[in-house]
Order: sequence, then structure tokens, then C-alpha cells
Amino acid sequence: MKRKTVDIITMGCSKNLVDSEMLMGLFEANGFICTHDSEEPKGEIAVVNTCGFIADAKEESINTILELAQAKEQGRLKKLYVMGCLSERYLADLEREIPEVDGWYGKFNYRQLVEDLKSTDNQQPICTPERYRHITTPHHYAYIKISEGCDRRCAYCAIPLITGHHQSRTMEDILDEVRWMVSQGTKEFQVIAQELTYYGIDLYGKQCIAELVERMAEIPGVEWIRLHYAYPANFPWELLRVMREHSNVCKYIDIALQHISDHMLSRMHRNVTKEETIALIERMRREVPGIHIRTTLMVGFPGETEEDFNELIAFTKWARFERMGAFAYSEEDGTYSANHYEDDVPEEVKTQRLNKLMRIQQNISAELETAKVGQTMKVVIDRKEGDYYVGRTEYCSPEVDPEVLILATKELNTGEFYQVKITDSEEFDLYGEII
Repeated sequence: MKRKTVDIITMGCSKNLVDSEMLMGLFEANGFICTHDSEEPKGEIAVVNTCGFIADAKEESINTILELAQAKEQGRLKKLYVMGCLSERYLADLEREIPEVDGWYGKFNYRQLVEDLKSTDNQQPICTPERYRHITTPHHYAYIKISEGCDRRCAYCAIPLITGHHQSRTMEDILDEVRWMVSQGTKEFQVIAQELTYYGIDLYGKQCIAELVERMAEIPGVEWIRLHYAYPANFPWELLRVMREHSNVCKYIDIALQHISDHMLSRMHRNVTKEETIALIERMRREVPGIHIRTTLMVGFPGETEEDFNELIAFTKWARFERMGAFAYSEEDGTYSANHYEDDVPEEVKTQRLNKLMRIQQNISAELETAKVGQTMKVVIDRKEGDYYVGRTEYCSPEVDPEVLILATKELNTGEFYQVKITDSEEFDLYGEII
């Protein structure tokens, strides 16, 4: 029997990417041929793994579905299926509005898609191997999702409406997956969750993220572990000890702070104060010298005054975050803020505030990167582009952080680590040479 081809298109975050990789592995274990994120899907079957987090992401997901629906109508595609966050949240509306889709699946029932496709061809029941993940990232790094859902109820966030309560994976299952990935050549692990500092409370009755990371760090072959995404309230301080004592736990943490004014933090339901936030940053920097903090800030939340925004500006100048992203508030259906607050900050004011905040951060980033010139740093090589090899230090997560460019005067190996002397810097990238 001819093997069917499946194109899988992933929208949104790295947590969605892990789901797509799991689905691809399951498809391949059952006799299908898979490709991921093709520029022009040409398989018999296309599966769109959607994002439903914010308006722009939802629009991009819908546009992708509509483009593939048109390809199906033109005979360039036989079947079209949709899964993920958008269909988990808006299933009934989507089924009604886009009838060209052959099947809709949510965030958690993607295995059913493989079963359904096999049953239509009267094939054997689904085969589920112990590990069925197809890694789509470069072989030397991968994402490890340690939990689903979120028990935080931030006023602006739709994630709990989509994914439900926090559900931790068992520690042994995660560690087994890490060992398996090491056996496949993976050296660098991005630990991801909607809220990783909550890990373990539902299973073990306490925060276990420090224990999990420490046990990961002790697995032979694990070169780097990097942490996304922490929450500032009730931070597990033991994690800082693990980060300090284990050289393969990157001195890097991604922790979304969103704002600093107590007025905004209260309205956002962040369960943390300005004083506590400042104390958190000071303790992180004191206990883990050289730590790079990545954060996300929000402007234009309902009720944000000029005074609130000026506090945020002053805080950003004080904190001097090594990595910072920002975005303007967007009202999301069903959230507390959509139901209880008026979106009263004009769009042009949101844009002005966002631009001002990012200009300040760009200057901070440029200064911090320039200070690295002359230092020797451990760098992993991700790829070659033109005349340069492109790599990262432990302070840089794939796709989102600065990179190190090394002139390709001699051959380097992708996925290998090198000692690199930093020779120059730009606003967001560094230049270096092998020593």
C-alpha cells in the first residue's frame, strides 16, 4: 500500500511545536510520511496546528486554514484537518464558518486524528511506540514540555480558558524523555511550560521544578538546560541554587513580569507587588551572578495611567533586563479584563508607549551586548549562513535572542560547542572568533 504524505503546519509557540512533533512521530510510527512547515504543502493531507492566544495569532491561523482550504478546492490537497488552541476554543464557530475542513481536533485529542485516518483505510489499529516524537529543531536542541494548562488567572490571559488547569507530567516521564533525546543526539534542552515554577504542585503537593532541573542536569550528555516560563509570585528560591551550582543549567530565566505599578499589577491579578518584584530581581542577580533575565512587559492595559507608564519606564531603566519584549494590550474574549474592564487606553497611546519602551530597551540591550566584547564565551553552532557560522551562548534561547556570528574561515560543526572570543557587537548580535 502506498504510504500517505502529511504536511503539518505549526502556528504559535514552542508548546505547540512539541505537540506537532508528537503528532508527527505518531503518524510516522503508523506508516505515514510527514513534513513540517513546508513553504507550500504538497502532501495528500495537511494538518494545521493553530494558535488561539491573541488576535494576531488567531488571524494568522485562520488565514492559513483558508489558504489550504482553497488549495483543497483547486485539487492540490486531498484532505485538510485542524487542531490546536484555536479549535479547542472556537470549535462550533469554526465548523460552521469553514466547512471545507475535513475534521476538527482540539488541543489534547490529536491522537484521535491518526486513529480516524487509519480507520478510513481499514488499516490496523493505531500503533503507539514508547517514544513517538519527531524532533523538527536542529538535532542538538529541543523543547521539553513539563506541564499543560495554568492555574494562574491573570485578568488578560486566555490560556487557562483554552488549556484548563495546570497538569504536571510525572518527573520520571520527563527524565525518561530527556534520556531518550540524549540518545538521539540532543544536547540542549529548553524546559517549557505555561508556568514552570508551579510544576509538581498537582502531583506531589509542592513545587518541584528545582528537583526536576537538578535531576535533568545530572543526566550524562545534557550540556545546557534553559528555563521558560517562570512566574514571579511564590518563586521557588531553591531553583537559584541549582542554577548556581550546576554549570549545565544556563544562567538564564524567562519570567514574564508584565508591569511594575501596584495599580496595574492588582488590576492584572498578578498576585505580586512592586516591592516583591524588585526584591525578586535583586535576589536573582545576587544569588546567580551573571544571570540573564528575559521578561515581557505590557502597555495599555485598561486603566493604565501616565503615572503607571512612567513607573514602568523607570523600572525598565533600573532593571536593565538583558532580554525584554513588550506588547500592547489586546482584549481577548472571555477573560476577566474583557468581561469587567473597559479597553480605555486609545490605540495610538498604546503604540506611543510601546515604541518609547522598546527604544529604551534597545539602548540597554546595545550597551549590555557591547560590554561582552573581549570576553571568551562557550558557543554552540546552530547553522551556517553565507560567510558566517551562527551560534548562541548560554544566555541566548533559539529564535528569540541575540546570536553570535563567526566568520567561516575554517570548518565548524553544527551542534558542537566552541570557545569563542567576542570581538564586536551590534544592537542585538555579537561577532566572535574561535580560540
